[in-house]
Amino acid sequence: MAILAGGHCLLVGVPGLAKTLLVNTVASALGLSFNRIQFTPDLMPSDITGSEVLNESRKFEFVKGPLFANIVLADEINRTPPKTQAALLEAMQEQNVTVNGQPYDLHKPFFVLATQNPIEQEGTYPLPEAQLDRFLFKIKLHYPEINDEVAILKRFKNNIRDLTLDDINPIISAGDIEEFHSVIEKVKIEDQLIEYIAKIVNETRSHARLFLGASPRASLSILKASKTIAAIRGRDFVTPDDIQYICDPVLNHRIILTPEAEMEGMGPEDVIAEIVQKLEVPR
Repeated sequence: MAILAGGHCLLVGVPGLAKTLLVNTVASALGLSFNRIQFTPDLMPSDITGSEVLNESRKFEFVKGPLFANIVLADEINRTPPKTQAALLEAMQEQNVTVNGQPYDLHKPFFVLATQNPIEQEGTYPLPEAQLDRFLFKIKLHYPEINDEVAILKRFKNNIRDLTLDDINPIISAGDIEEFHSVIEKVKIEDQLIEYIAKIVNETRSHARLFLGASPRASLSILKASKTIAAIRGRDFVTPDDIQYICDPVLNHRIILTPEAEMEGMGPEDVIAEIVQKLEVPR
C-alpha cells in the first residue's frame, strides 16, 4: 500500500524478524533498482546523498550516493546522528537532494523503507517528529505464531546456506507503478468521508490522553492510503471501512501519549481505536 500510494514506510521490530530480507524481496519482485544503507553513528550526510569529487580533468563532478535508487533500505535508521537523519528529509519530501546549492532529482518512483529496533536504546538517536511525519506508515512487526515458526524451520531443515533472491522474478516495473498512481488518483471519495478523515485527525489534537496530535500531513496520508486500499480491494470509491483500516499505521507514529497514559500501559493504537469507535461513521 505504501509503495502504491507513493509513500515511505518505517518497519519496527526486534532483530531477526527478516525486516531486511522483506525489503530485499519486495525490491526484487517489483523489478526496481535497490540500494541498502547501513546507518551507523559515524555516517555522514554526504555518504548517502553523494558528493562532488575532483576528476581527472581537474574539474569537480557529482558522484551519486546510495539514495539514487527506486527503493532505498535505511537499515537501523535510528543508529545515525540527527544531521544524517535530516539528510533524508529533503529526499523523502521533495524527491531530490541538494549538494553545494545544486539540486539533483532522484529516481522515480522513489521509496524509503526504513527499519528500526524498538528495544535497543544504547547508541541510538530517536527520530524527531519531523522525520517520523515523512513516513506514510509505521508498521510494527511481531514474532511469528508457533505454526508459522515451525513452517520456517521445516523450510530450512536441509539448508544451512544463506538465502538467495536469484529465483525471484519481477512481476511489475517502475512504469507500471507510475500507471497505478494514475489509477489510484481517480478513485472517488465523497465529501462526508473527507470530513470523517478531518474529524479523526482533529480528535487527536484535543484528546485528553495525547500530548501531541497529528498534523494536516496525516490527514492527507489517510486520504491517499484509503484511496489506495480501495483500489487494491477492486473498487473505484472509498468506504468508511477503508479509512478505519489504515488509521493505525498512518497515525501511530504521529501522536505522542501523555506521561499518565503511558504509565497506565496504553499505546498509540489504543487511543486511535478509541477515537475511531467514538466518532459517528458516515452513511
